[in-house]
Amino acid sequence: MGDSSKKDLGMDRCITRRDFLNGAALAIGATLVPAQGLFGQDVPTSWAQEPFLGKGITQNDPRYYPPALTGMRGSHPGSFEQAHARRDGKPFPGAEINTGESYDLVVVGGGISGLAAAYYFRKAHGQKARILVLDNHDDFGGHAKRNEFSHGDRLFIGYGGTEQIYPGPSAYGPDAIALIQEIGVNTDRFYTAFDRNLYKSLGLEQALFFDKETFGDDRLVTGEGTVPSADFLAKTPLSDGVRQDIIRLYTEKKDYLPGLSAVEKRKRLDRMSYQDYLLNIVKVQPGVIPYFSGRFHRLAAGGADVLPCSSARTHYGLPGFAGLEIPESAEELQDEHRFREPPDIFHFPDGNASIARLLVRAMIPDAVPGTTMEDLVTSRADYSRLDKTNATVRIRLNSTGVYVRHAGEPGSARHVDVTYVSMGKAYRVQGAYCILAGYNMMIPYICPEMPEAQRKALAEGDKGPLVYTNVLISNWRSWQKLGVQHILALNSYHTEAKLDFPVSLGDYHFPKSPDEPIVLHLEKTPLQPGLPRRDQHRAGRYQLLTTTFETFELKIRDQLGRMLSPGGFDPARDIEAITVNRWPHGVAQGRDPLTDPEWTEEEYPWVIGRKRFGRIAIANSDAGARALTQVAIDQAVRAVRELSAVESS
Repeated sequence: MGDSSKKDLGMDRCITRRDFLNGAALAIGATLVPAQGLFGQDVPTSWAQEPFLGKGITQNDPRYYPPALTGMRGSHPGSFEQAHARRDGKPFPGAEINTGESYDLVVVGGGISGLAAAYYFRKAHGQKARILVLDNHDDFGGHAKRNEFSHGDRLFIGYGGTEQIYPGPSAYGPDAIALIQEIGVNTDRFYTAFDRNLYKSLGLEQALFFDKETFGDDRLVTGEGTVPSADFLAKTPLSDGVRQDIIRLYTEKKDYLPGLSAVEKRKRLDRMSYQDYLLNIVKVQPGVIPYFSGRFHRLAAGGADVLPCSSARTHYGLPGFAGLEIPESAEELQDEHRFREPPDIFHFPDGNASIARLLVRAMIPDAVPGTTMEDLVTSRADYSRLDKTNATVRIRLNSTGVYVRHAGEPGSARHVDVTYVSMGKAYRVQGAYCILAGYNMMIPYICPEMPEAQRKALAEGDKGPLVYTNVLISNWRSWQKLGVQHILALNSYHTEAKLDFPVSLGDYHFPKSPDEPIVLHLEKTPLQPGLPRRDQHRAGRYQLLTTTFETFELKIRDQLGRMLSPGGFDPARDIEAITVNRWPHGVAQGRDPLTDPEWTEEEYPWVIGRKRFGRIAIANSDAGARALTQVAIDQAVRAVRELSAVESS
């Protein structure tokens, strides 16, 4: 793309932070790089919108406020390098410094599971229990990430990770639902906070975007029903044969697996990808595959080539199975009953970052002012209060746990030593107990004294890469003109783009007029089609960590322009700010039916891996093999109970 084309897209505008030198780290530990002089380059004046970038401000300074940072977020530069160094067998930076600090519990990982573990431990051991939470990011919450934008004097909030109380409170177990209620979440409030009629009243609906690279033409098409009609498909750039195959998939009730019992059909579908089923069993044209594949990337952490037919049929409702006459299982019927709430409405403006903030408020009230879930939304957290010397609960950011070991034999040791790296130096603290609440795959490297079988099981974990991008635009008149609020972009760089969830809580009011600014939410799952699922995820992680913010921005501007320009959208004029939340280790995955053995529950790698080891327990969504907030909470409860059993023995 030439310089003139980039200028047309607005790449010359200084609206957001961009990477230097193809992704050089913009933050090192807790000290952020100078505003001028990095490699001799000047910084655009627009960086002034970022409250502490370039001023060397650390967590203990009241000006420190990471939610307002734009640019590359999620696994941001500075958050993963020390973990990778440990993985690669590199030594700590310099001599280890003994802080002399001693705690009842040290938690490595400050996501929802780590914060919930701290909360439950404090609840079990009393208000005087001394707890330290370490996190490698510059903000707490892990994948529950809050993104803030300013337009004039108005605050706009987006979610950069886990987005909702999914799939509704009825799917939460007793421990998880009790916790969110204890910290102040009233799920009934969302029925009035979420405006389910706003977009409908404006005539906005879902649309499909067909890109010219895949389909031969850039085309935005509205009007897709549950079953796509011939009239709808006629508006697409699909060939006549592909359109006929799509209609056949939705309307034909043919048994494509004749002679097999229902049990045999289930087993066959479990070991066959949806792509193979469509191409080799149903015999559709290859052009059908792109029409379906991009619709479920985020949830399935893959395309049609790695999605088992069993999941395509039951979880995603994809067509082609109506004639198989497989009765719903008891588990499927139970899920249908449990997941009965309206979709999406249980959503804070910052997603489940509000749950993380409520957990922090419960343990360190001064850090998150207020008393209700309504005032939480616009409450500005005071990060300088998270790590006070005299506090019983402390949260230390920009601190990567790199070495955890018992002080003696695991069966008889009285405490655990934890080493972390911050600002380029290694420090050691002591805890009577330790909970590891980061990624399972890192645990074998930071806790090498664990039994070999357990470390091997932890290393077998699988996480799908994910990108949640938020874009503040000056108005959404183009969306109204085109009649869309949600675009499935099928095979584009970002496969989904939508107007943010219309939620108003407390003093936060969602924009209701297309003349107002709004946050767009875009999603991407980087994959390498044709490889097994785990290999696709490895390739996607590498892609994310080697893609600069400038490349992301260019792709975002280009895609939004191509989709929305018929409605008058101008990416150079209308884009105000961009935040890219990249999660190379994004979505915890369970068993891959296409490649993994048929384990019993006791043989699941995540079950073997999460076992307590002496005074060390494990709590994260990986330990439940599902990237859900309730799973993260449930695993925290389990970990604390396991440690309580040690104390009572």
